[in-house]
Amino acid sequence: MTKEDESRVLCAASAYEQKYYLNPLFAKLPEDIRKELQVISVLFVEEIGGRFLMEFDEEGNLNFRTDALDSDYNYDEIGAALMIKEIRNSREQLLSQLELYYRVVILGQPLEDA
Repeated sequence: MTKEDESRVLCAASAYEQKYYLNPLFAKLPEDIRKELQVISVLFVEEIGGRFLMEFDEEGNLNFRTDALDSDYNYDEIGAALMIKEIRNSREQLLSQLELYYRVVILGQPLEDA
């Protein structure tokens, strides 16, 4: 992962290391949002396994990425896709607010353009 890629990662969790990571670039998010991101990420890897990342693309869209080690036979690929769909549906407002925050605060776009 390059430094440029790192700057776009919002947060990540790993079932292998049993760790959660929040990019320091987003440390100024309100505490309740930071906690919600942690809950989403940790629950994902506890239920599905593997690794889970929330990251922004160049346009400021929030994407989810998940993967697993080749030797991880407990990783549930179908469950991962279903859980991502569930997160997108149940947390739609949070995700759109995070995208707006990223575009305005991190990318410096005017609020009208974001």
